[in-house]
Amino acid sequence: MTTQRVLSEDWLPMAELGIESRRERAAASALPPLSFLHVWWARRPIVASAGVVLAGLLPAWTPELAVAFPKSSQLQSESAYRGWLKHLIGIWGDPVKARRAYDAAVASGVRIPNPYSYKQAFRNHPDAVNLDLLASVLRYTWKEDPLVADVTAGGGSIPFAAARLGIRTHANDLSGVAAAVLRSGVEFPATFGLKLVPQLEKWGGLLVSRVQERIAPFFPSAANEAVATYIWAETVRCPKSGKDVPLVPAWNLRTDAGKEVAVRMLTERDGRVLPAPEFEIVRGKDIDFDTSRGTVKRGQALSPWSDLVIDNDHIRTEAQAGRMGRVLYAVVVRLPDGSRDFRAPTATDATALDAAGAALAAVKVSWESDGVLPTEEFPPPISKHDIRPYGFNTWQDFFSPRQLLIHGTFTDEYRKLVPEVQAALDGPESVAVLTLLALMQGKALNYNSRLSFWHTPRQTMGNTFARHDFSYKWTSAEFVGPALYAWALEQLLDAYKGLGALMESTGFDVTSGEVRPRTVVVTQGNAADIPELVDGSVAHLCMDPPYYDNVMYAELSDFFYVWERRTVGLVAPELFPGDLADKENEAVANTARFSHMGKKMRALADADYEAKMTAIFTEARRVLRNDGVLTVMFTHKRAEAWDTLGMGLLRAGFTIEASWPVNSEAEHSLHQSGLNSAASTIMLICRKRAEVTREHRDVYLEDIEGEVRQAARTAVQRFRADGIDGVDLLLSAYGPTLSVVSQHWPVYSSEADAEGRARLLRPEEALTVARSEIVRVQRARLVGQPIEFDPLTDFAVAFWDVMKDDTATFDEGRRLALAVGGLDVDELKRAKILDKQSGVVRLLAPKERLRPRVGDDGSPGVRPQADSFNSLIDAVHTVCLVADEDGLGNAKLLMDRAGLSKDTRFLAAMQAFVNAVPRVRNKGAFILPLAASLDRVVTTYLPQVTVPADPADEPAAEQGHLFEVD
Repeated sequence: MTTQRVLSEDWLPMAELGIESRRERAAASALPPLSFLHVWWARRPIVASAGVVLAGLLPAWTPELAVAFPKSSQLQSESAYRGWLKHLIGIWGDPVKARRAYDAAVASGVRIPNPYSYKQAFRNHPDAVNLDLLASVLRYTWKEDPLVADVTAGGGSIPFAAARLGIRTHANDLSGVAAAVLRSGVEFPATFGLKLVPQLEKWGGLLVSRVQERIAPFFPSAANEAVATYIWAETVRCPKSGKDVPLVPAWNLRTDAGKEVAVRMLTERDGRVLPAPEFEIVRGKDIDFDTSRGTVKRGQALSPWSDLVIDNDHIRTEAQAGRMGRVLYAVVVRLPDGSRDFRAPTATDATALDAAGAALAAVKVSWESDGVLPTEEFPPPISKHDIRPYGFNTWQDFFSPRQLLIHGTFTDEYRKLVPEVQAALDGPESVAVLTLLALMQGKALNYNSRLSFWHTPRQTMGNTFARHDFSYKWTSAEFVGPALYAWALEQLLDAYKGLGALMESTGFDVTSGEVRPRTVVVTQGNAADIPELVDGSVAHLCMDPPYYDNVMYAELSDFFYVWERRTVGLVAPELFPGDLADKENEAVANTARFSHMGKKMRALADADYEAKMTAIFTEARRVLRNDGVLTVMFTHKRAEAWDTLGMGLLRAGFTIEASWPVNSEAEHSLHQSGLNSAASTIMLICRKRAEVTREHRDVYLEDIEGEVRQAARTAVQRFRADGIDGVDLLLSAYGPTLSVVSQHWPVYSSEADAEGRARLLRPEEALTVARSEIVRVQRARLVGQPIEFDPLTDFAVAFWDVMKDDTATFDEGRRLALAVGGLDVDELKRAKILDKQSGVVRLLAPKERLRPRVGDDGSPGVRPQADSFNSLIDAVHTVCLVADEDGLGNAKLLMDRAGLSKDTRFLAAMQAFVNAVPRVRNKGAFILPLAASLDRVVTTYLPQVTVPADPADEPAAEQGHLFEVD
């Protein structure tokens, strides 16, 4: 079979996809409807998914393609063809130009009309003419209607993008929750379109009304208000007084200037000590206390009754013994004019709570035996998720009694509704309606648990999974029951209408007046074994696999799984084969599964992830056509993640033909010192590797080191020109590096294994070579010419240049240190270059590196009295410190005394630091002190050093919303 080169092997519109991906996520209220259907973690942008799916199917442009379609102007030149791809995925303007105008407006603080002349890309759809042409080109290329598969489909962005363009699609996921979301968000809109909406409205309305009728008595409101949210605090008994201590980190309810609202806790009234805390609402000028000082901080509580410090161990002990309680301390209400207000709890609220608790107690045993309530225990999660010490032992513990009553009532009424719907609708349609209605509960669970919270800055509810973990919260927010499922139905209908409209917008046949049929298949199962896909059937396997240890999908999805198994499982039992989500076959680096192995658990988790990814890629090789394409989307900063993923691809028999970084994540500001994050998703374009012939000679890393270095240099030059920088620039070289290794595989390390035999190369060994080459190239770029520094200076310059901040994760610092000069973090700490703590490293400022004169042993550091320096960074930092503390004149004397003013290497180091340390200002002042120090010294005394143009000041106020076209 002749392999046709595909478009993504030659080109991908990285800049346009990056801008549109960020634009797609710019406003929470304007996200694609798939995001509102049900929680899933780490969804890819639809525009990026559509671009990668199509670029992996469409052939690379050739004159022959133009000849084959002589009447299609879209195919008559390479530039027109590339423009056609962008049109097909909804990029109907010039996002690069628009973004440039937007950034300039934000920087200047001047409001301008929306520079985007078109809607967000996912809202635009090609017409029937272009879709027919697309289908014809794909048939011409693949000699059939090609099949796209995503075997780890998760939230469904990739299959949705493929199905919307009329491409045959197969989506699979190990999680039953994800599979239900895939059916609801991709298969049903593709199959039924908007036809389901009247049935969803009818049966959803009936279901919600039945739930409301049963739970309304437990949520009273006064005549002049409508209760919206209850705000709770966990409590622990004061060991000295025996009274309840509410665990509240801060007493703020609203912090808007001039509209402040807070809670005051009362322990006495009219000179009488109260038996329990009481609360009152205070506003504006009446707030005469520090609202940021609550009763708990960093796990320790302070008793308002005795001023006794209650440590976290005691709190956990009380929680595990079942002695922690909860107290209602504020109520959010809506007034008749629609405004929001707050009030203190009342006796009526307490009576309703007691009644709800009694109602739950009356049905709980029967509900558990009938399968209405989950009875499964909460399994041990990875350590950062572990909230079991706070009394979370079963899935019921995630809900208060009243919350449990609400969710149980929904399950009970849903189960009664199932036979009614099945009797009224045909089989496939009833399954679709019932599956979608069941997903309402996912939305309700997420926004009404003990882990949902009051989001003070946004003045709204925060959901359970605002972070991708089970983070314990001292305070929580409760959604008013009767409104909860009405809201969940509204959310479901809006999401499904949006999905159906997007599907129908590209599926409506003007000639016939009907929606074109789509072929979408969704399966639940292990991506390493998908029997539904026959050998050699897939043209493009496009996948967004689990990102190493980023998200523990199975652990998190159990929160929904235990409920949805009792609802969705009634109509689609094949999606929920076990009591809990499958963690044994999940391809993640989950150290919790190996915690019993002590120090070996990280290595075993890595090996487990690699083995599972290898099995998944091996299955991908089986189902791919011989001329098929595998595209892997991957985002991770840690080199171990790339090492294990790369090894899986190599062992499974793939070569990496191309790689493209697409900046798909939200931007962050230098105003906030923190961990520099990878913003780019790397798209790896892979092909099946040909079998190695017997004549193949053994290849070692030394044999391909030159190619690796050249690939890294080329990547830096190419992707830097496309606006890729920082950590992402390092990551952009990983794909080309893995490509070089894959083209020569098997490649061996020069170091033998424990038994003296040749050892297969680990991808990380090649990545280290690539990183060191990037550091060398970047140093020359910063200085303006090739030059050598000492390792300590190289590291500091590279850190600033790559991280764009003074802080990074420990792993980032360690890897960079190794790449720069074979250093380790402890060595850098001894040299007073870095400080390390809590999994992060931080570059020390010049003042923090000061060495005392007494006992001066010549160790690295800042010495104002020194006449010479062993390291250039010591010279640079010492000059900066003297300039800051003793004045520029003394800094000049130091440079003259030590001969630095005419030292070409010192001047080169100053140039490197001036270019590497971000020169961002706020209100005219440098945000980073080192940037200010360097600027003063250089502009006053070192004319040989070129000062780069400064970026504009950070804006004082945010630019208006420019991302949506009305």
